[in-house]
Amino acid sequence: MATVIAFDVNETLLDLRALDAPFASLLGSAALRPQWFSLMLQLSFTGGLTGRYVDFGTAQRAALAMLAEREGVPLSSGDIESLVLRMSSLPPHPEAPGALASLARTGLRVVALTNSPLPVAQAQLTRAGIRQHFEAVFSADTVAHLKPAPQPYHAVAVGCGVSIGAVRLVAAHSWDISGALSAGCQAAFVARPGMVLSPIGDQPDIVGPDLAAVVDQIIAAGG
Repeated sequence: MATVIAFDVNETLLDLRALDAPFASLLGSAALRPQWFSLMLQLSFTGGLTGRYVDFGTAQRAALAMLAEREGVPLSSGDIESLVLRMSSLPPHPEAPGALASLARTGLRVVALTNSPLPVAQAQLTRAGIRQHFEAVFSADTVAHLKPAPQPYHAVAVGCGVSIGAVRLVAAHSWDISGALSAGCQAAFVARPGMVLSPIGDQPDIVGPDLAAVVDQIIAAGG
């Protein structure tokens, strides 16, 4: 039975579509925003696989520079910094506050686990108006291994004083779900539009179209 519910932050809790307008303005197309996020993940994961750690902020800036070069659009360092800073002011998905409030009425412990550096994560949750719902915020950056490596998930278990099997990750990314299950966590997948599970490996026992549906299932299961 899970006693600690650990939420991923970007795209799971917070809505990156708020960056579409800035991307359209600076790079000419809002469609480049998800491409940027995917490229940023690719750079981060390459760092992890090659043993050369790359933090999320560095990967975000590098991905923007690469995307601008590919598209033939000039981006100044100020433009890049402005876009990256917007990651700290994303709105929550509409159902997120209510879902988190429902969890708060249970005996389950609620934490956040993100690849973003801790100061960024704290700012994100505070500005989104949902920081009060979390007992603690864990950043993979503090262990210098980004999800889906096992270290961040184990850091949550250690930090909360529970076994790894008592942690349930909630995420909208298949790679995060796979990482959590491989580390020994339980998992719940938020199948937002465009998000699908990998058919490879273990599968989560909870799947829902949004946080409200996922949290309802978590509560019904007792964790």
